[in-house]
Amino acid sequence: ASDVYKRQVIFGLSSAHVAATLAAVMVGYNVILGHTPDGEPIRLLSESVLNGTILMILATCTVSTFATQRGAHNIAMRSAQDTGDRQPRQEDHILIPVADERTADELVWLSSMLKRAKEPNGLYALHAIDNKVEDPNVEKRAQKILDAAATAAAAGDIYLQELMRYDVNISNAIVSVVRERNITDIVLGMHQRTPGMPAIPAIPGIPGASGPGIGRMVTDVLMQSNVTTFIYSPAQPLATVKRHLIVVPEKAEKEAGFQAWVHRIRQLAENSGAKIVFFASEGTLEHLRPRRGRKLPANIGFVAFDRWDDLPSLEHDLRNDDCLWFVMSRRDRVSYNPVMSRIPAYLEHFFSGYSSVLLYPVQAGDTESRYI
Repeated sequence: ASDVYKRQVIFGLSSAHVAATLAAVMVGYNVILGHTPDGEPIRLLSESVLNGTILMILATCTVSTFATQRGAHNIAMRSAQDTGDRQPRQEDHILIPVADERTADELVWLSSMLKRAKEPNGLYALHAIDNKVEDPNVEKRAQKILDAAATAAAAGDIYLQELMRYDVNISNAIVSVVRERNITDIVLGMHQRTPGMPAIPAIPGIPGASGPGIGRMVTDVLMQSNVTTFIYSPAQPLATVKRHLIVVPEKAEKEAGFQAWVHRIRQLAENSGAKIVFFASEGTLEHLRPRRGRKLPANIGFVAFDRWDDLPSLEHDLRNDDCLWFVMSRRDRVSYNPVMSRIPAYLEHFFSGYSSVLLYPVQAGDTESRYI
């Protein structure tokens, strides 16, 4: 496939005909062979040829620009994926920001399902405290939440490292720990907007950041970090979920973090035993299916899906014990679909009775300059 993209770039760079073509035509245009009875010069190349040449230059330059841009972009995306594939296997470092004792265990259980079963370490529970808070009991409440998370991890023979951190705000604490601990994934809870609470203003580049959405804190984390992020809203215990429906946007395979999140979903299938069903376009499904020679796990299925303009219709495919996943994208990235901005509202209005996960993959682009 990379050779195809290289040929596309070469075609784009070589198909534009400007200087040499225009020079040759002008030479022919200026060669006068004689004159008509009316005194008009008879040129080797007429004005019609000159005008046609200008139109040809316009057309070839336009085609050249788009062909070169598309080929170069595909090469860059493939290069980012290949670089990730060649790197030695990185240890799992999953950060779990916990703020509520009632949901801490569910976040821990999902994290344990996403990691390699043979690795007993790699989970970090973080409770961030605003350093402007003067409540003397805040540390006791934080420790109680962290203890609940550690207990949930211990039930699965997993060691969870507890982190308590004072910072200027919660998102800054999360982003700082991501850098300090070499975090590969973040698993956090979905923002729950109480009735009467005003919607937060729209945030450029982050779908779902207005109206019923993911919340200001999560939005800040997505803007300032670039690791695989899972935003989980449990409607039932994870252990009772029988199927996970993964809705994948078109061109998701071109994102730099595609292989990373697909690996997490395969770990979920292996560790939980639940059925995994990918809903994606035919082109994307080709990249989700195992390569030739690799056996397809019995609990992973694939469904061709192109109804992104009618996502509420997915309700007909859901069962009581399903968990609905949406693979998301930041705005202006390869796999972004404008419908993504409405998905948090869909989850609240159409799929409120089901557990759900919004998955933000690693995406090409420098984000370190945006760390606070």
